[in-house]
Amino acid sequence: MIIPEIKKILYTTDLSENARYAAGYAASIANRYGASITFLHALEQLSPYRESLVVNVIGDTKWHEIMERNESEVHDKFRKKLESFCDEMSAEHPTCPFIVDNMIVKAGNPVELILDEVETGGYDLVVMGAHGHKRLADAVMGSTSRRVLRRCATPVLVIRLPEEAQD
Repeated sequence: MIIPEIKKILYTTDLSENARYAAGYAASIANRYGASITFLHALEQLSPYRESLVVNVIGDTKWHEIMERNESEVHDKFRKKLESFCDEMSAEHPTCPFIVDNMIVKAGNPVELILDEVETGGYDLVVMGAHGHKRLADAVMGSTSRRVLRRCATPVLVIRLPEEAQD
């Protein structure tokens, strides 16, 4: 039997309560194995249909100007939120230190961004939260986590928020 070495963890977050709970697992595993954690937050973009509606209303040139101008502001805003989230995690788990290797904020399809990062980053484990739907929580997990779990070649740890915290 081969015991895997876990040296690099990709922790995906949408900055939700469930993601915060899953971060505790990522921090604990990182602490146990001396692994580093890369935080990844994916910003969903408008669907092609919605984007085409906006372009029809304001025009293609204006839309691209707005997107370019706002992209860096949005990335900076979410990077600061991610840094704050990481600081809060460190404060909540002072006996469980972990090394943050990188904080990534990218715009696009979350599933594709996660899978691309896993493929290029050489991670040993992916940790992510799953959004149950209260009564259906035992049967249904979030569509992003479900699709990543199904397609990812790297082991994926999917963490659900405890039932008592879902109310």
